[in-house]
Amino acid sequence: MPPQLTPLDDTAVATLFTEARTARAWTDEPVTDAQMREIHRLASLPPTAKNTNPMRTIFVQSPGARERLVALVAEGNRIRTLTAPAVALLAVDTDLHEKMDILAPQRPGAREALRAMEGREEFARFNATLQVAYFILAVRAVGLAAGPMTGFDFPAVEAAFLPEPNLSPLAIVNIGHPDDGAWSDSRSPRLPFEVAARII
Repeated sequence: MPPQLTPLDDTAVATLFTEARTARAWTDEPVTDAQMREIHRLASLPPTAKNTNPMRTIFVQSPGARERLVALVAEGNRIRTLTAPAVALLAVDTDLHEKMDILAPQRPGAREALRAMEGREEFARFNATLQVAYFILAVRAVGLAAGPMTGFDFPAVEAAFLPEPNLSPLAIVNIGHPDDGAWSDSRSPRLPFEVAARII
């Protein structure tokens, strides 16, 4: 029998959703390698179609690599990426079929079926984008704040950090402990149920 699922308590819901914001300022407290590995582990667990897991993560931590990345980020975002204790470049692997021997060993034909799939790139991009959202929640789940953004030069980042032809960037996520002023006191409006959802 599967385990009995129970609702998250108020603290967990606040951590993941109601009190979580996009962070823009950071303390000096480091993000550890263990935390980065745990973020990856948690982000890999939620569902992707056919268990493809097509998102790839590059943690840009060395000073030289960080400076190269910051130069390719939109000017208004540079200080956020430069000062974040950890920065993740999230990409999609359009050759996701190459990992199916690991991800689906019980399905011997999965690799070739995905290789031949019409629309494989769109399939990979959709599932990797799902994983970007999972990644943000994973950052929050380990007690850190996330600053996701797409304000950067995509072709230049791809050329500088993703030389493999099967990889292309999706987002940059700055990670760390939020400092004073990391976000405004008020949250921007969200669409209410009556506008954005319905029950039929």
